[in-house]
Amino acid sequence: IFVLHSTLNTSIDYYDYDYDYESQVCNTTSVTQFGAIFTPVFFPIVVILSLFGNILVIVILAKYENLRSLTNAFILNLAVSDLLFTTGLPFWAYYHMYGWTLGENACKIVNFLFYIGFYSSGILLILMTAHRYVAVVNPLSNIVSTTGFTSVLVSVIIWAVSIMVASPTFIFTTVQGQNHCEFRTSFWSLWGIYQQNVLFVLSSMVFIFCYSQIICRLLRPTAQRRKNKTLKLIFTLIVVFFVGWGPYNIVIFLQSFYFWPQPPASSKEMAEDCESYKILDYALQLSRLLAFSHCCLNPVFYVFVGVKFKNHIKKMLKSWGHNDIPIRSRQNRLTITSLTSGEEFSM
Repeated sequence: IFVLHSTLNTSIDYYDYDYDYESQVCNTTSVTQFGAIFTPVFFPIVVILSLFGNILVIVILAKYENLRSLTNAFILNLAVSDLLFTTGLPFWAYYHMYGWTLGENACKIVNFLFYIGFYSSGILLILMTAHRYVAVVNPLSNIVSTTGFTSVLVSVIIWAVSIMVASPTFIFTTVQGQNHCEFRTSFWSLWGIYQQNVLFVLSSMVFIFCYSQIICRLLRPTAQRRKNKTLKLIFTLIVVFFVGWGPYNIVIFLQSFYFWPQPPASSKEMAEDCESYKILDYALQLSRLLAFSHCCLNPVFYVFVGVKFKNHIKKMLKSWGHNDIPIRSRQNRLTITSLTSGEEFSM
């Protein structure tokens, strides 16, 4: 993310070569310029859409929903997580344009908050998918209708785990060289890359298993009439997830090999490695834009496609012209029934 994959850091100091790899062979200035052009243009759009969508989710939940239900607790936490993730994007765009000129403390804090948002979002998507699976397969389960203390406890555990996983980012990041906000050593860079890869693989396994089971259930003859709409939504969720996060995780995994100690090599071999590295860097620039846009897509696919939330938005828009008293929504059990029949699959 910030500290792992900045193309501003063009010195390949994790190679054990006898002379300066950057100045002698590998010049990645063109990649840096490419990122400096597209990143500041694309990320502001993502930031605006994410702020609007996720703040709207929080407002709707606070105004109309029962926040003690586990379903709504997941949605609320996902919105907060995406907002934390979003706060790092303006700094990321600034970094690409000017380098890191905000000091070491800001480098640590921004990356720490960014990683908390990143990991909490991944954990929440896993839990929401599993919860959705249970709601469809066994809608009368106590897990589906859980409210109160359990919802609070689950939320606390999610954030505690996210903070713990992200804490090395705060401890081991620093400003080095020419305004580079990065990990102190290649060891922690590898730690960050492989941790993201593990989260992606785990998320993929949960997605594939749970949604395949849900699809099998919906394809039964007894499924309700709106199953086609639900199947389209599931297909869209899967495609967006893998198209967004798949290329990004493949690229950072391939880049991780450059962080391992390398034996001395000839100038020709170094030049070939440089070309491969630059191709990966270009791929990273593009795949990262897709992956990071997920924070503005989550509200759309996990909230606003639902009939209930659409009705809440209409009700809120009408209330702006009147002094209507907020009306609490239906109980969570009705939402579960609607979900299992395909009427409101977004939870």
